[in-house]
Amino acid sequence: MGLPALEFSDCYLDSPQFRERLKSHELELDKTNKFIKELIKDGKALIQALKCLSTAKRKFADSLNEFKFQCIGDAETDDEICIAKSLQEFAAVLQNLEDERTRMIENANDVLIMPLERFRKEQISAAKEAKKKYDKETEKYCAVLEKHLSLSARKKESHLHEADNQVDNVRQHFYAVSLEYVFKVQEVQERKMFDFVEPLLAFLQGLFTYYHHGYELAKDFNHFKTDLTISIQNTRNRFESTRSEVECLMRKMKENPHEHKSVSQHTMEGYLFVQEKRSFVSTWVKYYCTYHREPKRVTMVLFDPKSGGKMGEEESFMLKSCTRRKTDSIEKRFCFDVEAVDRPGVITMQALSEEDRRLWMEAMDGREPVGYHVAQLDVIGFNVMKKFIYAVDTRGINEQGLYRIVGVSSRVQKLLSLAMDPKTCADVELENPEWEIKTITSAIKHYLRMLPAPLMTYQYQRSFIKAAKLDNPEARVTEIHALVHRLPEKNRQMLELLMKHLANVANHHQQNLMTVANLGVVFGPTLLRPQEETVAAIMDIKFQNIVVEILIEHNERSWCFFSTVVLSTNMQLNLPRRRSTESKAPSCSERPLTLFHTPTHSQKSETVCICTLQIYFNLYNTSSAINCTFYVCVSISATSPSPTSPRSPSWPMFSAPSSPQPTSSASSDSSPVSIVGRKARALYACKAEHDSELSFIAGTIFENVHASREPGWLEGTLDGRTGLIPENYVEFL
Repeated sequence: MGLPALEFSDCYLDSPQFRERLKSHELELDKTNKFIKELIKDGKALIQALKCLSTAKRKFADSLNEFKFQCIGDAETDDEICIAKSLQEFAAVLQNLEDERTRMIENANDVLIMPLERFRKEQISAAKEAKKKYDKETEKYCAVLEKHLSLSARKKESHLHEADNQVDNVRQHFYAVSLEYVFKVQEVQERKMFDFVEPLLAFLQGLFTYYHHGYELAKDFNHFKTDLTISIQNTRNRFESTRSEVECLMRKMKENPHEHKSVSQHTMEGYLFVQEKRSFVSTWVKYYCTYHREPKRVTMVLFDPKSGGKMGEEESFMLKSCTRRKTDSIEKRFCFDVEAVDRPGVITMQALSEEDRRLWMEAMDGREPVGYHVAQLDVIGFNVMKKFIYAVDTRGINEQGLYRIVGVSSRVQKLLSLAMDPKTCADVELENPEWEIKTITSAIKHYLRMLPAPLMTYQYQRSFIKAAKLDNPEARVTEIHALVHRLPEKNRQMLELLMKHLANVANHHQQNLMTVANLGVVFGPTLLRPQEETVAAIMDIKFQNIVVEILIEHNERSWCFFSTVVLSTNMQLNLPRRRSTESKAPSCSERPLTLFHTPTHSQKSETVCICTLQIYFNLYNTSSAINCTFYVCVSISATSPSPTSPRSPSWPMFSAPSSPQPTSSASSDSSPVSIVGRKARALYACKAEHDSELSFIAGTIFENVHASREPGWLEGTLDGRTGLIPENYVEFL
């Protein structure tokens, strides 16, 4: 859409709508001015770059022109003369082409830079001056008007009449200045359509002329190119005819070598550069190294070039392992890591070439680096996370700054590589002091960040943020838990594992200083990272932290619906029927996680079965369990199916429970009521949260309502569209 049009009536010039529209034009002028300044700057840079390129090509042409071929022998063939002349011909073509480029560059300043600068200085600057005058008159007019309105009505009529005339004069002058400014803005906006674009067209035309000149020059050069190609081919053919003599000479050199390579007494020897850390700075020191395969001993002798080639002190160690260093893990090339039996740490060495590194690694029985497994929610990922979390829980749960302090990147990468490689994962012992707690915690965070999608998925990222922004704290917690249950199974399992661990960390915050809020800051951006990094996403980071805080604080509530359910006792109570209309209809944010059958007005009798459910929470790496008891009230009518039936709407979340089972007051021979093709009326309003659901208000009539494959849901038709309906939101007619 374009800019809004400016109207010029007197009654309109001082209105807020006019000022708002004028403001949009002023912003457009500022944007245009800034763009032209950048364009002029870039144009000058382009011209300067073309000048530099032209200078370099002219220098290249001069070098070609100065070089003279010297052929073997006291005479030259025609082909050799043509080849020798070719460099001068190349130079002439380049010089001619650069002459045309120079003309284009000189013309570019006249047709591009100067018109743009003229438009900016004459038109946009004039509009800015008019704006200053308009702002000044606006301020003056407002001040006079306020002063005039503050006059007392008791003053003399002549004095008031004079004040009115003064205000009218100022108002007329203000309107005149306003109109001048508006027309100037209008003029600049219109003139830029041609004063701004025309120089660009002229510049492109000059560029096309330059390229056309190059095309014509190439056609003129084509004749010489053909002759030169023939001469080159003739010269090559003559060279091939003498190849037999060259091969004969090479054979003699192989049969009678002047030098023989001496056999070394060592398995491998040569110069290597060793990385050493001195005063927090890494330096590379040159050593002359030898390696004996039989005792696996490496000997290094310091070589100082400043000492005139004198050798330094000798040091040696027994080799434990040798691994090629990945190129992306270090700035140097040809590097490999060695570990010693009798000295701690890893020694990074640099060979003289790729071939030299290969020879050293072959001599030392080196191996290729272990590329860690791609982070996935698979068996390997779960095993690694369980192993890491167990190590943190047992070794470092009280360590201050847990998950805040970052481990060394190289060690974190190495730990993940070893732990996620099926060949080496069994050999990783996290009890080893080599693996610090900060290394393990950093590996946990790095694994979560390296997943293809965040653990709480891109699909629900905005939904979690929206839930965290709810005003009602209880609705906020309920909605977040509902979203957790919609996550893919593996994501939910991994999130459950992580949140139980973080809840344990938060329980020890007196020692480790990591409160729930601190953990939210650490894990919020990792678990709920947005798909695109925008300013809006950055502003939502605090809500990401709130989501993680809620999951940690309400950890037990988050996973209880997915735990093992054991029916322990049951009893029946005959209670009077309560009308469903007495309870307030639930909102969308309070939609039940489990859907229970809602009694209808047509039901004649009802039995309420109160069942005690014992839910056991199996804790990670422990044999204990948390035993929680819930009382669930299930409404059963005389015409409803038995609650022991797997398809009973009274038990939509659980499969058929094992004995003992709740008994119904209805007779056992009563058959379920068929609901195929029936009509139903909505008891509550419902807003669809998925494409497969229907939105509706209370009282909506559904057609062709029948059972759905989804437990707790019905399928019906509304206004020609078929979709899912929550089972406890409707009653059958």
